[in-house]
Amino acid sequence: MRTSGALVFGAAVAMSAIVVAIARFRNAGTVVDFQLAGRRMGVTTNALAICGDYVSAASFLGVAAAVYSAGLDGVWYATGFAAGFVPVALFVAAPLRRLGERSIPDFLARRYRSEVVRQVAVVITELVILAYLLPQAVGAGLAWELLGQGSLPGLSQYGTGIVVSTVLVASMVVIGGMRGTTWNQALQFVVLVGILTWLVLAVLSDGFSYGAEVARLSAEPLQGLTAGPDGVPRVATVVSRITGEPARFSDPGTRYGAFGQVALVVTLVFGTTGLPHVMNRFLTSPSGRAARMTAVWVVGLVGGFYSMAVLLGTAARSLIPGATADHAWLRALTIDGVLEVPEYALISLGRLFGGDAGLSVVTTGAVIAIMSTVAGLLLAASATWGNDVYERWINPAASRRQALAAGRVAVGVLAVVSAVLGLLLDPDQLTGSIPSVIAGLVTAAFGIAGSTLAPVIVIGIWWPRATAHGAVAAMVVGFATSTVSIGFGLFSDSASSVLTTPTIVSGTLAILVMVVVSRLTQPTTDVDELWIVMHGSAQDRSVERLASLTRSSAGASGRVRSP
Repeated sequence: MRTSGALVFGAAVAMSAIVVAIARFRNAGTVVDFQLAGRRMGVTTNALAICGDYVSAASFLGVAAAVYSAGLDGVWYATGFAAGFVPVALFVAAPLRRLGERSIPDFLARRYRSEVVRQVAVVITELVILAYLLPQAVGAGLAWELLGQGSLPGLSQYGTGIVVSTVLVASMVVIGGMRGTTWNQALQFVVLVGILTWLVLAVLSDGFSYGAEVARLSAEPLQGLTAGPDGVPRVATVVSRITGEPARFSDPGTRYGAFGQVALVVTLVFGTTGLPHVMNRFLTSPSGRAARMTAVWVVGLVGGFYSMAVLLGTAARSLIPGATADHAWLRALTIDGVLEVPEYALISLGRLFGGDAGLSVVTTGAVIAIMSTVAGLLLAASATWGNDVYERWINPAASRRQALAAGRVAVGVLAVVSAVLGLLLDPDQLTGSIPSVIAGLVTAAFGIAGSTLAPVIVIGIWWPRATAHGAVAAMVVGFATSTVSIGFGLFSDSASSVLTTPTIVSGTLAILVMVVVSRLTQPTTDVDELWIVMHGSAQDRSVERLASLTRSSAGASGRVRSP
């Protein structure tokens, strides 16, 4: 399967470069502009940008791949990804924005009045970002490899895709900052929706009926690939993890047992609240109300996106086996009608219905999804290092130019680290218990975020008695348990699939630890004032600001009159 790699990457880069150039021209060059777009992003633009940030390679390629290979169990990915913004809209977005900080560690440090909380949160934030960057690198490598283009000296086609995409995105982030990236991501999400809409219309106009095809596919046992005695992949009937009988496309148990399905959805729903690159987006809103409305819009937008992804994953399972006889390129990607790489499901549909041009369009969409998410991740890392590390610890007297430079250096360093990790990872080493390599790796990032940052953010917003000691203990315990669980789950063939979705266990343990330690330690000071800022009405907040100014003025006057 070959097409013009230069055309695909060139289209994505050209679109991004135009937007970044406009943003650069209008950017005032301040730290708040670079990190938070001056806190002036409107609801619609910000909602589209959050969707562009959130809809990663796991969403564009991974959800359809999971549905293609696992049927109903793959649909749980779409459910969890879409539902993740419901608790954000209801419980987090508005209070988070009202406190007015510049990053998640900044928010936590102020809420818990603790620099130790900031330090621990910085470390975990960077690790979550790295965990989320890794599947984007894998997606970039797979996309470039599928295009069949050349490779850089000393690198495979897979490795070349990782390096090229990383360099391009890091350069754009350094130039455009948050404002350029926001406009870029908003436009990119619109393009992604357009691509999926075209594919949906193409398969429907060809006579595809979702309900009828699900029933047809479920009438026979689901076929999947497994390694034969000689190590060569072969087609075999998938066995249900619930019944032990042959699995069906529309029945649960293809990849996850009953508890595993609940664990997957819980990990994705609560993990969303702990994703730094997503939650930082709400800090760019002009007000708490705008942040909440932005989250509401996102729920609707991503819900529509994932609905189309589920339909297309089903269409790929239905249409690809019958098309292999007429297309040599498809026979090269399949074994007895089953794709060797499930992530090629959407791309294969693109070529089936649009020829080489359709292949280019869908592959460009994959590249755009990767670039959009990587840009958001790098910006979140920049905000954390520039604000919470450089300005707080290394150089508290930093000038605007120095702070901006520190943030841009952080972007470059993290981009290099993520590319190296992507080059070192062999996707074939991962366990076969996950229906999609990309979706499985992203779920791991959700698992860490949902077990560490999510509990201390949500509890910090809604429980006044939560303390700094409790927050630190929760993050440490949640991180240790989730990473150990995910490590075993991803790299051990004998491990349970539940281990890759640990939040239902490790997140619960983190919450219990936080409650117990908080009860045993002194409460955070000035919680009442913070509560008014986060939860009070506009009038309450105005009164509190006036009272705070009065107290500050009185204290200053008293110091002047004292002998």
